[in-house]
Amino acid sequence: MVEKDETTQDTIHQAAPDEPTSPEEAGLENEMEDMDSLHDLYEQSFRNIQEGEVIRGKIVQISDDFVMVDIGYKSEGQISLHEFKDEKGIIQAAIGDEVDVLLEYHDDEDGTIHLSKEKAAKIKVWDEISRIYNNDGTIEGKVVAKVKGGLAVDIGVQAFLPGSQVDLRPVRNLESLIGQTLPFKVLKYNKKRRNVVLSRRALLEREREQMKSHTLATLEDGKVVQGTVKNITDYGVFVDLGGIDGLLHITDMSWGRVGHPSEMFQVGDRIKVMVLSFDRDHERVSLGLKQLVADPWTQAEGKYPVGTRVEGRVVSLTDYGAFVEIEQGIEGLIHVSEMSWTKKIRHPSKILSVGDVVEAVVLSINPENKRISLGMKQLEPNPWDVIAEKYPVGTTIAGKIKNITDFGIFIGIDEGIDGLVHISDISWTKRVKHPSEVFKKNQEVQAIVLNIDKGNERFSLGIKQLESDPWESIPERYPVGSIIVGPITNVTDFGLFVEIEEGIEGLVHVSEISKEKIKSPIGQYKAGDRITAKVINISPKDRKIGLSVKKVEEQEERTNIDEYVNSAKAATSNLGELLKEEMEARANSASLVDKD
Repeated sequence: MVEKDETTQDTIHQAAPDEPTSPEEAGLENEMEDMDSLHDLYEQSFRNIQEGEVIRGKIVQISDDFVMVDIGYKSEGQISLHEFKDEKGIIQAAIGDEVDVLLEYHDDEDGTIHLSKEKAAKIKVWDEISRIYNNDGTIEGKVVAKVKGGLAVDIGVQAFLPGSQVDLRPVRNLESLIGQTLPFKVLKYNKKRRNVVLSRRALLEREREQMKSHTLATLEDGKVVQGTVKNITDYGVFVDLGGIDGLLHITDMSWGRVGHPSEMFQVGDRIKVMVLSFDRDHERVSLGLKQLVADPWTQAEGKYPVGTRVEGRVVSLTDYGAFVEIEQGIEGLIHVSEMSWTKKIRHPSKILSVGDVVEAVVLSINPENKRISLGMKQLEPNPWDVIAEKYPVGTTIAGKIKNITDFGIFIGIDEGIDGLVHISDISWTKRVKHPSEVFKKNQEVQAIVLNIDKGNERFSLGIKQLESDPWESIPERYPVGSIIVGPITNVTDFGLFVEIEEGIEGLVHVSEISKEKIKSPIGQYKAGDRITAKVINISPKDRKIGLSVKKVEEQEERTNIDEYVNSAKAATSNLGELLKEEMEARANSASLVDKD
């Protein structure tokens, strides 16, 4: 900065103008004239540059405290060094750099020109904000902090980004945007209040509309497109295809089993999908992922013929069996009945868990219905194949009672094989209401093999068959016409049940109780009364014996009559003989008299 030498100038002005001048004096006058010109130029520069004006200058000197900037017209101003330091305290300035500065004021006393780089930048920012707002442009800014209701953004001045203007959808974690530099639209500004409101959503909506138009023009059924996972629900994921969302339903994600879409995707994933259907009018798009690969069931029948051994992972358990994934998209069912030859498995969870890797044999396959039946027990020999040879019908076996039910008892025979003695095969003669009346669990018993049903895996045993059927000898021991005596065991409207021997009863029908007509024996007889009856019919096959009290009474009557008749005949015969003897005696007496 050049300053005028006022002392010299005053001295020159005191010289008389009319005095002749020497060459030295003439040179001095020329120098003073040049200085006057410089002064005029200096003054003229500050008449052209007003305080508060932003001008462009060049850095000419850097000291410990100030940066000197040449703003033209041989004028230099100073700026505090701290205005050139960045966040880390590093000076961002070099001699020769051009910089915009604000002329704050000119100190006339010492001729110092005070400049500000920061204030110049802020003035330019507000000019830029005004220009962008008026031209509907965009401005870049750095998100610096979270504030009440939104975010603070540095665009040269601090601006406010409302939470509703951050994105197309509400952003739960606003802090995740801090530190990011993003483009924004200026919604409104007020320079006096230093207030600027920004929107990122407006730009995203504009961009989305442009993308949507392009996407709608190119979408068609069967087309393979790329998109970004935008949202995940229980039933599927929504994929942003570029301005329009498509739904990838859970059933179209994989040929295999998918428990929840989150198992396969995360928000933000870029995925390739196929357009399954596109409703242009309603702008609805259905997407598919599994359709990008062939359905594994198309080759399943050739890969897994009946009898093939397969290995798979248990993916689900139900009351009736376990589903096993033998490859992605192909699952087979192991029914609970196909898990063991001998064990009675009530629920698959008793022997299997989800995630278990198991071996099985293909029992049947139906590709059309996408069903494969598997079996585990077929991996081992069927014990029922040899059980009939080991225990042929008629064999006497011994074992412990494993279980007692209402309908019979189960006897353990071989490992996992139990034989059933039905309640009807416990005794020939005893009326057993419940097997527990006769047997206890773990009791050792003997039985005879009655039948082996390999197909239904049933082993039938009998205990009563250890002895001969007493009914077979009933006709010999109680032939028709024989008389029996026994207690009444039951009285019914239709007759009396009489015990002939232990476990064997006969029925006296109401019509066979008496010669007199009886409607019901109830009240006339009671259990425990002993009666005599005649056997009138026998059916060993039906295990029935017909008795008659009436026939006994009739027989007794006939016997009494016969005895009476016979006794009467005997009396008549004896009287005649006596008369005859007397007559003969009299005749003999008369004969003797005549002789005399």
